[in-house]
Amino acid sequence: MDRIAIIGASMTQFGVREGSWICDLLSEAAMGCIDAANVDPQDIDQVYVSNMASGEFEGRTGIMNALVHDIGAIPAYTTRIDQTSASGGAGIYAAWQSIASGHSEMTLLVGGEKMTHTSTSHATDIISTLTHPVEYKHGVTLPSFAGLISQLYLHEYNASRESLAKVAVKNHKNGIDNPHAHFRKAIDIETVLSSPVIADPLRLYDFCPITDGSAALMMCPESTAKEITDDYVVITGIGGATDTHVVHERRDPTTLDAVINSSKKAYHMANKNPDDVDVAELHDMFTILEILQSEDLGFFNKGEGWKAVEEGLTDRDGTIPINTSGGLKSKGHPLGASGVAQVHELYHQLLNTAGKRQVNADVALACNIGGFGNCVITTILESI
Repeated sequence: MDRIAIIGASMTQFGVREGSWICDLLSEAAMGCIDAANVDPQDIDQVYVSNMASGEFEGRTGIMNALVHDIGAIPAYTTRIDQTSASGGAGIYAAWQSIASGHSEMTLLVGGEKMTHTSTSHATDIISTLTHPVEYKHGVTLPSFAGLISQLYLHEYNASRESLAKVAVKNHKNGIDNPHAHFRKAIDIETVLSSPVIADPLRLYDFCPITDGSAALMMCPESTAKEITDDYVVITGIGGATDTHVVHERRDPTTLDAVINSSKKAYHMANKNPDDVDVAELHDMFTILEILQSEDLGFFNKGEGWKAVEEGLTDRDGTIPINTSGGLKSKGHPLGASGVAQVHELYHQLLNTAGKRQVNADVALACNIGGFGNCVITTILESI
């Protein structure tokens, strides 16, 4: 099978985008990607839009049809992909499948969300509808899950509270060099540990911000990519998996089985193992999630991910740089865009065009999580 290539990537400014609504953000990223890929909109066969909640946030549906119209890609087939906060990764999987199946020669994926115009409590409530109804009616939110599982992890593995804070400090440091990031400011451990408690032991700076933004990727068979450009990367492995909807039913709440299972599929397809990965973008909606993923992806042994953070192994100059973009923590988390933005970062890392964030990388991995590990997509990319 012809490998699937990414020949263009773009990303809007993430943050508070006053005056820009969901269709504006999607069109901005789409046109940037079309320009980057040097593709005529009329040559696009399929368009996928990753978005969790445009109806709930903005009262707007049919955004995929509007996008195709706005960018002049008619009559391309289009559909919207919703897999909660893993919608971006699910969109990557769908776009990959469209090329791999032979149904499309050129596929555009655009992920985006408009969130900041509503209150934090309302946004949290919208996001928390992805939890099981029994949990939801008892007031369980994703932040509360994060606090409970953080408490369990710290207790089970004698981990330091400071290690969680160091994830936030590291990712903010990386975000300073990302011109698209929501937050571009340094923080220190004391700032994290003195910020307001959100879900004990987690505090304000352990959480990602509510963000507006969009990101896009252009995919095609590698044979087509070779005719268009010398600057492309290939997706060599991809896998998706789910876990129990009810978190307390899991065998071990500090283990994300969907991360393990999705990554096994991706590693097998790519013929790679965790030691082959040079750089990774992980879903750090909460600081604890980065540590859990780093273990369940096989970068570190179970219960030792926090030590790796303490030792600087996940820093930009470490043995496995994680979230060179700033991660969701600094870059922001516009739900449907986040998984796409992860691959946007890795695309530039593999092409050696990441500027001050650049690391030495030939193999990259993205892990996009829905809910608290309810659904996960792992993607492996390689330079040519």
